[in-house]
Amino acid sequence: MHKLIAGVDEVGRGPLVGDVVTAAVILDPTKPIEGLTDSKKLSAKKREAFVAQIKAQALSWSIGRATPEEIDQLNILHATMLAMKRAVEGLSVQPDFVYVDGNRLPDWPYAAEAIVKGDSLHAQISAASILAKVERDNDMIALDKEFPQYGFAGHKGYPTKAHFAALAEHGVLPCYRKSFKPVQALLNTDIK
Repeated sequence: MHKLIAGVDEVGRGPLVGDVVTAAVILDPTKPIEGLTDSKKLSAKKREAFVAQIKAQALSWSIGRATPEEIDQLNILHATMLAMKRAVEGLSVQPDFVYVDGNRLPDWPYAAEAIVKGDSLHAQISAASILAKVERDNDMIALDKEFPQYGFAGHKGYPTKAHFAALAEHGVLPCYRKSFKPVQALLNTDIK
């Protein structure tokens, strides 16, 4: 019997808006998925195709999130750890071991290892990175439909020139991370 190994990764630590999204995936060792790699190295079309395959073939997968309010309350690092914990706890099958992309582990009861650039080294983490990336991108596309003047579908909430211009012109929405310096600076300007 193979050990049940979960891979965990996050997307969205840097953006000014929206949830930090994590995914946990336990792949089926009898159904390997060829070509898995870091989600940033794949086209949007290829990621979408992988999402369908991962969801169909994995033994278990789960999405975890931390909200902008939680990010503001805890800070981005602790909110990310909370979201990772939620992703693993959401798995329908509990893992024997967890690989986490990065250099830190959440405070949890699982045997685990943090691996820098793990999304390029372990298929489980690659699969998690793809699920988390597509999930968060879809969040931004949905937000773009609601607030097209901000251009979320293009910059995905990251601090770009276009995003700063839209933010300055249209103001801070409730879904922004108010503890992030550029957002905080705008809020402080509005108060004066």
